[in-house]
Amino acid sequence: MSTQGIGYANGKIILMGEHSVVYGEPSIAIPFPATQIKTTVQASEGETAIDCVFYKGLLNDMPELLESLKAVIKVSLERLGQTDTLSLTIDSTIPAERGMGSSAAVAVATTRGIYDYFQQPLAHSELLEIVDISEKIAHGNPSGLDALMTSSSTPYYYIKGQPVTPIDLHLTAVLVVADTGKTGQTKEAVANVGEKVRSKSGAIYQRKIKDLGQLAKASKDYLSQNQPEKLGLAMNQAQNLLSELGVSSLELDALVVSALSHNALGAKLTGGGRGGCMIALARDLNDAQVIASALKAAGAKATWLYEMSGN
Repeated sequence: MSTQGIGYANGKIILMGEHSVVYGEPSIAIPFPATQIKTTVQASEGETAIDCVFYKGLLNDMPELLESLKAVIKVSLERLGQTDTLSLTIDSTIPAERGMGSSAAVAVATTRGIYDYFQQPLAHSELLEIVDISEKIAHGNPSGLDALMTSSSTPYYYIKGQPVTPIDLHLTAVLVVADTGKTGQTKEAVANVGEKVRSKSGAIYQRKIKDLGQLAKASKDYLSQNQPEKLGLAMNQAQNLLSELGVSSLELDALVVSALSHNALGAKLTGGGRGGCMIALARDLNDAQVIASALKAAGAKATWLYEMSGN
């Protein structure tokens, strides 16, 4: 073993397909390296201990809220045949409960850190297995998408119940992400959309779901064929549909308007909605910086920039 092990994971962003993915339509998720988690693993003289933003203390005394993290550590040690006591420090720039994959990223970084500490190889398939155990504790029935995205550098095209497909990213543009500072309300939003789809006016909402799916399908090509203007337009159309489904919010709307009035190609919410984050597409880094400043002035609690590949 080494004196120290390091594990990293990145955030994730749903680019297109929020809510419609629940009904079998495609979605696109991208890794978001502008936010990261780093887990540092060292030997501990006493019991295994954790130091993170939510908790500092012994592993066995951790609150139930962090049961998924405890599972990652224990499963990793079991698979490695190790009983050593460890000291784990988890540093994160991924905001929690914003739809950016924070819980999966913690599991990814921690698993990688433990395997690195014991100087053992970690196949990506085994990493995903371990993280899936953690995510089932945290979320009940995870799709596996968060685990894949926070451990990967490739965007993926996803349809519920089907194998994910990598997307060959060739897009000269910059993604701006802004945090409303409010926790997203995914469960409530999904339930509310479900009520609308099943209502007497259900056919209208089913059409919107279908349209969201078509936008996601088209956006896959825009990413691989370097068509940022078309992607921006699709993002705007998706935001309008999501608003009509009732999953936007005053805070998200204000940020979308601000981004568009400062030369963004497109802007929309990302994730479950009713809080959480929004995303905007900029032509270049200069435009992105202007947009980010405007978003902060409009109430964003934090912003991040991601220069997407233009190879």
